[in-house]
Amino acid sequence: MRQKIRVIVADDHHCVRVGIRRLLQTAPHIEVVGEASDTHGMAELLDAHACDVVVSDISMPGIHGGTNAVSFLRRVLRGRPHPHLVVLTMIYQAHMLSGLLNMGVAAIVDKRDAAAALLEAIDTVVAGQVFLSDEARHVIEATDTPPQLLAGMLSSREWEVFQLYVQGLAVHEIAARLQRSGKTISTQKRSAMRKLGLETEGDLIDYARQIGLA
Repeated sequence: MRQKIRVIVADDHHCVRVGIRRLLQTAPHIEVVGEASDTHGMAELLDAHACDVVVSDISMPGIHGGTNAVSFLRRVLRGRPHPHLVVLTMIYQAHMLSGLLNMGVAAIVDKRDAAAALLEAIDTVVAGQVFLSDEARHVIEATDTPPQLLAGMLSSREWEVFQLYVQGLAVHEIAARLQRSGKTISTQKRSAMRKLGLETEGDLIDYARQIGLA
Protein backbone atom coordinates (compact mmCIF):
# COMPACT_ATOMS: atom_id res chain seq x y z
CA MET A 1 0.00 0.00 0.00
CA ARG A 2 1.36 3.39 -0.99
CA GLN A 3 2.29 5.59 1.96
CA LYS A 4 0.32 8.81 2.04
CA ILE A 5 2.06 12.13 1.34
CA ARG A 6 1.72 14.24 4.49
CA VAL A 7 1.04 17.91 3.75
CA ILE A 8 0.88 21.09 5.82
CA VAL A 9 -1.08 23.98 4.29
CA ALA A 10 -0.23 27.59 5.20
CA ASP A 11 -2.10 30.68 3.99
CA ASP A 12 -3.47 33.66 5.88
CA HIS A 13 -6.80 33.51 3.99
CA HIS A 14 -9.24 31.02 5.48
CA CYS A 15 -11.12 30.53 2.21
CA VAL A 16 -7.87 29.64 0.43
CA ARG A 17 -6.98 27.04 3.07
CA VAL A 18 -10.46 25.52 2.84
CA GLY A 19 -10.20 25.31 -0.94
CA ILE A 20 -6.76 23.70 -0.81
CA ARG A 21 -7.82 21.20 1.85
CA ARG A 22 -10.88 20.16 -0.16
CA LEU A 23 -8.78 19.78 -3.30
CA LEU A 24 -6.17 17.65 -1.54
CA GLN A 25 -8.86 15.50 0.04
CA THR A 26 -9.85 14.38 -3.46
CA ALA A 27 -6.46 12.66 -3.76
CA PRO A 28 -6.47 9.42 -1.72
CA HIS A 29 -2.66 9.35 -1.50
CA ILE A 30 -2.44 12.79 0.16
CA GLU A 31 -3.17 13.58 3.81
CA VAL A 32 -3.45 17.11 5.20
CA VAL A 33 -1.87 16.92 8.66
CA GLY A 34 -2.34 20.56 9.59
CA GLU A 35 -3.23 24.10 8.55
CA ALA A 36 -1.67 27.42 9.57
CA SER A 37 -2.52 31.07 8.99
CA ASP A 38 0.96 32.41 9.78
CA THR A 39 4.54 31.24 10.26
CA HIS A 40 4.12 30.88 14.02
CA GLY A 41 1.37 28.32 13.45
CA MET A 42 3.44 26.64 10.75
CA ALA A 43 6.39 26.33 13.12
CA GLU A 44 4.18 24.66 15.73
CA LEU A 45 2.80 22.24 13.14
CA LEU A 46 6.27 21.32 11.88
CA ASP A 47 7.33 20.57 15.45
CA ALA A 48 4.24 18.47 16.10
CA HIS A 49 3.79 16.53 12.86
CA ALA A 50 5.97 14.57 10.46
CA CYS A 51 5.53 16.27 7.09
CA ASP A 52 6.60 15.55 3.51
CA VAL A 53 5.38 18.73 1.80
CA VAL A 54 4.56 22.26 2.90
CA VAL A 55 2.17 24.20 0.65
CA SER A 56 2.57 27.85 1.57
CA ASP A 57 1.83 31.39 0.51
CA ILE A 58 4.73 33.79 1.12
CA SER A 59 2.70 36.93 1.85
CA MET A 60 1.37 36.09 5.28
CA PRO A 61 2.23 37.18 8.83
CA GLY A 62 5.75 36.28 9.94
CA ILE A 63 6.96 35.30 13.39
CA HIS A 64 8.41 38.77 13.93
CA GLY A 65 5.45 40.65 12.46
CA GLY A 66 4.95 42.12 9.02
CA THR A 67 4.00 39.98 6.06
CA ASN A 68 7.28 38.19 5.53
CA ALA A 69 7.17 34.41 5.55
CA VAL A 70 10.31 34.04 3.46
CA SER A 71 12.83 34.30 6.30
CA PHE A 72 11.09 31.49 8.16
CA LEU A 73 10.81 29.34 5.05
CA ARG A 74 14.53 29.79 4.42
CA ARG A 75 15.24 28.41 7.89
CA VAL A 76 12.97 25.45 7.18
CA LEU A 77 14.84 24.75 3.95
CA ARG A 78 18.20 24.87 5.70
CA GLY A 79 17.16 22.02 7.99
CA ARG A 80 18.30 18.48 7.25
CA PRO A 81 16.11 16.77 6.37
CA HIS A 82 13.40 19.25 5.45
CA PRO A 83 9.99 18.96 3.75
CA HIS A 84 9.56 19.89 0.12
CA LEU A 85 8.24 23.45 -0.23
CA VAL A 86 5.50 24.29 -2.72
CA VAL A 87 4.84 28.03 -2.97
CA LEU A 88 1.47 29.43 -4.01
CA THR A 89 1.84 32.95 -5.33
CA MET A 90 0.65 35.73 -7.63
CA ILE A 91 4.19 36.98 -8.32
CA TYR A 92 4.61 37.67 -12.03
CA GLN A 93 8.25 38.87 -12.30
CA ALA A 94 10.68 36.29 -13.67
CA HIS A 95 13.60 37.31 -11.48
CA MET A 96 11.44 37.04 -8.37
CA LEU A 97 10.29 33.55 -9.28
CA SER A 98 13.85 32.47 -9.99
CA GLY A 99 14.85 33.92 -6.62
CA LEU A 100 12.40 31.57 -4.90
CA LEU A 101 13.85 28.62 -6.78
CA ASN A 102 17.38 29.70 -5.88
CA MET A 103 16.26 29.77 -2.27
CA GLY A 104 15.40 26.07 -2.51
CA VAL A 105 11.67 26.14 -3.24
CA ALA A 106 10.75 22.88 -4.97
CA ALA A 107 7.66 24.10 -6.82
CA ILE A 108 5.87 27.32 -7.71
CA VAL A 109 2.16 27.23 -8.44
CA ASP A 110 0.56 30.41 -9.71
CA LYS A 111 -2.83 30.95 -8.10
CA ARG A 112 -4.22 31.82 -11.54
CA ASP A 113 -3.53 28.30 -12.82
CA ALA A 114 -5.91 25.35 -12.65
CA ALA A 115 -6.30 23.75 -9.23
CA ALA A 116 -5.03 20.43 -10.59
CA ALA A 117 -1.58 22.03 -10.92
CA LEU A 118 -1.20 21.87 -7.15
CA LEU A 119 -1.77 18.12 -7.08
CA GLU A 120 0.76 17.70 -9.88
CA ALA A 121 3.24 19.90 -8.02
CA ILE A 122 3.03 17.78 -4.87
CA ASP A 123 3.54 14.52 -6.76
CA THR A 124 6.43 16.05 -8.73
CA VAL A 125 8.40 17.37 -5.76
CA VAL A 126 7.98 14.12 -3.83
CA ALA A 127 9.54 12.42 -6.86
CA GLY A 128 12.54 14.72 -6.44
CA GLN A 129 11.88 17.11 -9.32
CA VAL A 130 11.23 20.85 -9.60
CA PHE A 131 7.76 21.94 -10.75
CA LEU A 132 6.47 25.16 -12.30
CA SER A 133 2.79 25.63 -13.10
CA ASP A 134 1.94 26.85 -16.61
CA GLU A 135 1.63 30.53 -15.69
CA ALA A 136 4.82 30.54 -13.64
CA ARG A 137 6.73 28.79 -16.43
CA HIS A 138 5.36 31.24 -19.00
CA VAL A 139 6.57 34.20 -16.94
CA ILE A 140 10.07 32.78 -16.67
CA GLU A 141 10.33 31.67 -20.29
CA ALA A 142 9.01 35.00 -21.58
CA THR A 143 12.00 36.92 -20.27
CA ASP A 144 14.66 37.89 -22.81
CA THR A 145 17.44 36.36 -20.74
CA PRO A 146 16.05 33.42 -18.77
CA PRO A 147 17.58 33.29 -15.28
CA GLN A 148 19.82 30.38 -14.39
CA LEU A 149 17.38 28.58 -12.16
CA LEU A 150 18.88 26.81 -9.18
CA ALA A 151 22.30 28.26 -10.09
CA GLY A 152 23.06 28.78 -6.42
CA MET A 153 21.37 29.55 -3.13
CA LEU A 154 22.12 32.64 -1.09
CA SER A 155 24.44 32.00 1.80
CA SER A 156 23.25 32.97 5.27
CA ARG A 157 25.60 35.99 5.19
CA GLU A 158 24.34 37.14 1.79
CA TRP A 159 20.75 36.86 3.01
CA GLU A 160 21.63 38.80 6.15
CA VAL A 161 23.14 41.62 4.08
CA PHE A 162 20.20 41.58 1.68
CA GLN A 163 17.66 41.95 4.50
CA LEU A 164 19.51 44.82 6.15
CA TYR A 165 19.98 46.64 2.84
CA VAL A 166 16.29 46.55 1.92
CA GLN A 167 15.47 47.78 5.42
CA GLY A 168 17.25 51.00 4.48
CA LEU A 169 20.76 50.57 5.88
CA ALA A 170 23.65 51.81 3.77
CA VAL A 171 26.59 49.53 2.97
CA HIS A 172 28.83 51.25 5.55
CA GLU A 173 26.12 50.92 8.21
CA ILE A 174 25.72 47.21 7.50
CA ALA A 175 29.50 46.80 7.64
CA ALA A 176 29.60 48.46 11.07
CA ARG A 177 26.72 46.39 12.41
CA LEU A 178 28.07 43.06 11.15
CA GLN A 179 31.71 43.95 11.80
CA ARG A 180 32.79 43.28 8.23
CA SER A 181 34.56 45.49 5.73
CA GLY A 182 32.57 47.69 3.37
CA LYS A 183 34.14 45.84 0.44
CA THR A 184 32.93 42.51 1.79
CA ILE A 185 29.40 43.83 2.28
CA SER A 186 29.34 45.25 -1.26
CA THR A 187 30.51 41.93 -2.66
CA GLN A 188 27.89 39.98 -0.71
CA LYS A 189 25.15 42.39 -1.81
CA ARG A 190 26.14 42.04 -5.48
CA SER A 191 26.33 38.25 -5.14
CA ALA A 192 22.85 38.12 -3.58
CA MET A 193 21.40 40.24 -6.38
CA ARG A 194 23.07 38.08 -9.03
CA LYS A 195 21.74 34.84 -7.51
CA LEU A 196 18.25 36.34 -7.26
CA GLY A 197 18.36 37.54 -10.87
CA LEU A 198 18.11 41.21 -9.84
CA GLU A 199 19.85 43.73 -12.09
CA THR A 200 18.93 47.14 -10.66
CA GLU A 201 18.17 48.74 -7.31
CA GLY A 202 14.57 49.00 -8.48
CA ASP A 203 14.46 45.26 -9.09
CA LEU A 204 15.85 44.70 -5.60
CA ILE A 205 13.19 46.84 -3.93
CA ASP A 206 10.40 45.31 -6.02
CA TYR A 207 11.53 41.82 -5.03
CA ALA A 208 11.78 42.75 -1.37
CA ARG A 209 8.26 44.22 -1.50
CA GLN A 210 6.84 41.11 -3.17
CA ILE A 211 8.21 38.79 -0.47
CA GLY A 212 7.22 41.12 2.38
CA LEU A 213 10.61 42.55 3.34
CA ALA A 214 9.77 46.12 2.31
